Amino acid sequence: MINKNIFKKTLSAAAVVAGLSAIQVAEAANWLMLQGTERPGAAGRAKVWGFIQAQYQNDSSDPNPGGAYIPPKLIGPNLSSQEQFNVNRARLGVRGIGMPLDSSVNYFLLAEFGNNGITAPGGDGDVQVSDASITVNTSATRVRMGLFKTPGMEEGLQAIHVFDYINFTTVGNQLMLERLPNRGAASNTPPATLPNPSGINGFERPVGAFRDTGIQFFDSIKVGKWDHSYAVMVGNGNGLNFGDVDDNKDTYFYWSSELQYGGKGPRAEGLKLFAWNQSGKRQLDTGSGPVEYDRKRQGVGIKYLKKPHRVTFEHVSGEGMIFVGPHAPTFDMNPAAPPGNGEEGEASGYYLDYGFYVPNSKWQIDFRYDFYNRLTDDTFETEWKTTTIGFNYHVNKKSRITVNYSTRDVTAVNFAEGAGPNANLDGIGDRVAAQFTHIF
Repeated sequence: MINKNIFKKTLSAAAVVAGLSAIQVAEAANWLMLQGTERPGAAGRAKVWGFIQAQYQNDSSDPNPGGAYIPPKLIGPNLSSQEQFNVNRARLGVRGIGMPLDSSVNYFLLAEFGNNGITAPGGDGDVQVSDASITVNTSATRVRMGLFKTPGMEEGLQAIHVFDYINFTTVGNQLMLERLPNRGAASNTPPATLPNPSGINGFERPVGAFRDTGIQFFDSIKVGKWDHSYAVMVGNGNGLNFGDVDDNKDTYFYWSSELQYGGKGPRAEGLKLFAWNQSGKRQLDTGSGPVEYDRKRQGVGIKYLKKPHRVTFEHVSGEGMIFVGPHAPTFDMNPAAPPGNGEEGEASGYYLDYGFYVPNSKWQIDFRYDFYNRLTDDTFETEWKTTTIGFNYHVNKKSRITVNYSTRDVTAVNFAEGAGPNANLDGIGDRVAAQFTHIF
């Protein structure tokens, strides 16, 4: 049930921040081309740009019987409280074409100053370079080298400042927004009582942020009203870290075919079908030295946009290195016993998103349902069901207010209510969030 007090706080927070904003809505856009290339003749040597997102979140979850909280009941990235204001993203970058002016070579550089999983693993809050790449456009293909978004899940591949929601889906957050293994062995962190200023994140490095350092061959091929795009990438498999930690490399494959209805850039309308695959290895030390484990991810989806309607469906599955919480750098629910083995586990999930753009207005209504099955066929198999309703108010093309209300149902399916993991999972409640985005 919707908590009335939380709902009132949501509306109040929305009113308080109504003077801030967001950007253009997320469309059936070709993100490979939008983020990797510059339009010939339309780009300068250096275009400075960026965006700021300020937010408020409140979680109404109840503690476990001992009065302690697990990460899903706390607000990230600090995981130290159930209610907070935050500047969750503040990115500043520059992009343009090569010098001397030559539209066949372009570059992209972006840094994160906000407080999120990129900058605050363990609460250090350092500024982090999130993108640094050069693209060479040839007659045969386009080649991109450096640190950039990997071809994969639509939720991660699209530009975050045009994302229709505040929080990622559970399958996107847990299966694709990778947490990289610590450099050495580390123990799981138990549930914490509040106040808890230190938080309970056990990972020492930034989230992968849907990014890697490597080389990518990609292009877009137009056939009539269809736009076919491909990407083949080889990367370090080390997230935002420039270097490599082993001699293994990740491979990425992506294909999309879009029937274009009109528009251009992030406002393009169309029907897009897409599929992707990622494969690599990770080294994890649980106390007996580093051991290599396979990490595989794949997905298929469809996105339709023709105003006033938007519909997106994507199914994602994975094998190996299944994240079981920011408090568990062992990737195990129960390190003392074989069950709950995230290193070799499996998981899958999907989301269904619907958006309605109210004609002749600045309002956008959004609905999303996402389902995630973590550690499939394991003793600690857990089902996550989340329903999010919300709206976006577009102050102008570069400013937006977003409000979301999410209800969550989480159950370890092989345990009775209050038993085993459910002693902590029971009580995961509703979450309300308000966010303002401004592009400059």
